Amino acid sequence: MCGIVGYTGRRDAAPVLLGGLKRLEYRGYDSFGIATVGSAIEVYKKAGRIPDGDPGAVGLVGCTGIGHTRWATHGEPNEINAHPHMDCEGKIAVVHNGVIENYAELKRHLQERGHTFRSETDTEVIAHLIEEKYDGDLLAAVNAVLPLLQGSYAILVIAGDTQRIVAARDASPLVLGIGDDEVFAASDMTPLLEYTERVIFLEDGDVADLMPGRYTIYHGGLEVERPIELINWCFEDTRKGGFPHYMLKEIYEQPQSFYETIRAGIDEHVRRMVMEADEITLVACGTSYHTALVFKYLAESLCGIPVRVEMGSEFKYFTPPLRGLVIAVSQSGETADTIAALKMAKARNCPTLAITNMQGSTVTRIADETLLMRAGPEIGVAATKSYMAQLAALMEILNIRCDGEFDDALSHAHLAIGDVLLLDIQDAVDLCSKVEHVFFVGRGPFYPVAMEGALKMKEISYVHAEGYAAGELKHGPFALLTPETPVVAICTPGPTYGVMASNIKEIKARRAPVIAVGVAGDIELPEIVDIFIPIPNTHLLVQVLTASVVLQLLAYHTACALNRDVDKPRNLAKSVTVE
Repeated sequence: MCGIVGYTGRRDAAPVLLGGLKRLEYRGYDSFGIATVGSAIEVYKKAGRIPDGDPGAVGLVGCTGIGHTRWATHGEPNEINAHPHMDCEGKIAVVHNGVIENYAELKRHLQERGHTFRSETDTEVIAHLIEEKYDGDLLAAVNAVLPLLQGSYAILVIAGDTQRIVAARDASPLVLGIGDDEVFAASDMTPLLEYTERVIFLEDGDVADLMPGRYTIYHGGLEVERPIELINWCFEDTRKGGFPHYMLKEIYEQPQSFYETIRAGIDEHVRRMVMEADEITLVACGTSYHTALVFKYLAESLCGIPVRVEMGSEFKYFTPPLRGLVIAVSQSGETADTIAALKMAKARNCPTLAITNMQGSTVTRIADETLLMRAGPEIGVAATKSYMAQLAALMEILNIRCDGEFDDALSHAHLAIGDVLLLDIQDAVDLCSKVEHVFFVGRGPFYPVAMEGALKMKEISYVHAEGYAAGELKHGPFALLTPETPVVAICTPGPTYGVMASNIKEIKARRAPVIAVGVAGDIELPEIVDIFIPIPNTHLLVQVLTASVVLQLLAYHTACALNRDVDKPRNLAKSVTVE
């Protein structure tokens, strides 16, 4: 979940590394550090977030270097535990994303052989192991060490006496950027966009030897060719564009991300796979899990397809019987739990489909087929436009199974999403920003929408929030309702409207204030709630989308009212690449 970046070429490395790490901060921001090769290795590390133009970092000399921004796994987030980590003599520096599972055993043996450790991290063992193997050939030393490592890693290694970087990956993402007389390496594409559109996605087991203007990739000790791919994202997509936060910018980009994903359509191979499936299992985590649950409700009720949704983190250890199509949903395409589940589905000979926003990511290489979302770069840690693009992809699958029944609704949905962005929800924000607990409730597909709304509220505002199926409140959570415990209820026309209205009245009878999301023109609902937020009275699928946007905005503006760091919520990282 950390971010790593490397550079070797004709530029001063430090500014390139620092800028790259700024664009990777959504992967971790507990601490950061860079190391460059001048007359020797120079290192700068610091706890906390990366400031613009940090003079201590920018002042490092050399045209080759590596950097790291951290989401702590081993050891507290402080300067000592920050990467890069070095060997005893300060001649080797390493940055690492992943977890070395056998580091305690390796560390004990290294200490017995006289090595001195400075940090609590698992990564430092790599530097000391390379120290023992290094005789002037960095590539050979790294190759000798990799078989000793158990777990996951993407590593970049430099030595003080050579202008080269050795990069290696296994179960953690690593991308090369190919420029003119310069080579880049990073956890994903975002740090590369300013400099090149040509990238190479390394595969598990690859080791790359990078020098100014050239690179060589090895696998199993043999030189291999990996295709150069052109990125269709641009550097401007990673800027805030005048918005105060990336999250708000990305909320406002949702009409476009939904439209682009729908417009891209589904190729014939994926279409055939979807049509032939007798049942579907979706595997996902976090926000992606909520989009999968929305699909389950819609697919079973509208198309009669049996759908099961599994949490990726549980799937590996409690694997259900698998039949039919397995769909892995992952924004980054690098979610460790989802990747493990996808591999298990492949081992059981199930047809597999990946839905992801990241071209060339691990899930795209494992799955039989891929359905790419068209959200573009998403920098804010809290998923918004990727959530919307996932819903677009899943609704397009639904539409295929229902013979195009929803063509019109989906082709115009982006207009309704745009309308919702203009709503005034200040009264709801004022209420939520003054309390410690908020409940979100809905029925049918609006139950997972409520769960997602609660997730957004808790992760960026730190207001405790829970999402429930509305009928479940009376089975225990009613005990928590007070005048200081607002409930956000999604209540739209349909078979559950009457029972939802009854649930709201039950909540009101416990004196809890109710914020209701309903359709414009509803006469009854505004009379029984404290605050009414109207969304367009459109098709059910579109109501799912617009209600979701309302809850995103509610969480965002509540977080701003409480002066939270919206784009970098505490303790979180965007891409969860460790179990």
